[in-house]
Amino acid sequence: MSHLGRPDGRIEGKYSLAPVADELKKLLNKDVMFLSDCVGPTVEKACKNPSPGSVILLENLRFHVEEEGKGVSSEGKKVKASPESVKEFRESLAKLGDIYINDAFGTAHRAHSSMVGVDHTVKAAGFLMEKELFYFSKALKKPDRPFLAILGGAKVADKIQLIENLLEIVNEMIIGGGMAYTFTKVLSNMEIGSATLASGIPADWMGLDIGPESVKTFVKVIEGAKTIVWNGPMGVFEMAKFEAGTKSLMNAVVEATKAGNTTIIGGGDTATCCAKYGTEDLVSHVSTGGGASLELLEGVALEEEP
Repeated sequence: MSHLGRPDGRIEGKYSLAPVADELKKLLNKDVMFLSDCVGPTVEKACKNPSPGSVILLENLRFHVEEEGKGVSSEGKKVKASPESVKEFRESLAKLGDIYINDAFGTAHRAHSSMVGVDHTVKAAGFLMEKELFYFSKALKKPDRPFLAILGGAKVADKIQLIENLLEIVNEMIIGGGMAYTFTKVLSNMEIGSATLASGIPADWMGLDIGPESVKTFVKVIEGAKTIVWNGPMGVFEMAKFEAGTKSLMNAVVEATKAGNTTIIGGGDTATCCAKYGTEDLVSHVSTGGGASLELLEGVALEEEP
């Protein structure tokens, strides 16, 4: 069972997992039974006594509002699932198997029905979940030092808890991206425009990348680190004119990996950077969970019932 996109509890053809079933069939080189729903009597019957070795893929869990507990109606109004319907949904999911394997790190921080509501005695983590937890545990509990955190992104408000938690753990921290201007404004009384140091950034202008001097300084720090966790780009890397900072740091992180150091890319936009520059296999680990990896680094426990 899985989900795709954000259909908000409605059935939307573009989010169907039917194409996933076709691709899974090719990857496994065996038949995959695709069911047009994920709960209910028909699904329960199909999953009750499958022949040994059968592979069954359920339709998108998020087609049901009970998966996330809330959604949007076809009229565009916010809706909330009743406790009774959520209970029924979870009970139906639980009937579909005997063992629960969670390999969805990307949603491990969400208290969704498929994450916290499938009540089986035997539960385990999948291979991807194991890999994610191995690397983050290594960084947060037993890092080789010096331990460096590279933090970027647009808004410092989104990273306050992350910064506070990591400051207790890391030896050095690089703060770049748009949120760096908040620190510059406070520390140097620098004008930061719509995003007074000598001239600062003129009103109605924005800083969209770090400059060459920052790159030199940051690369030197990266070269001295043994464990590196990176969350958030240094600039608007999607635009060629503003990707130099992020690309330069990515190259430095790749070199650090070649030197035998542990390098962890914290999902989200930073993982997109890896994909863009073809470095996914050139660092120690690229997380599949943007929000999940962020919450782990913030020191937040993952699966929790609301």
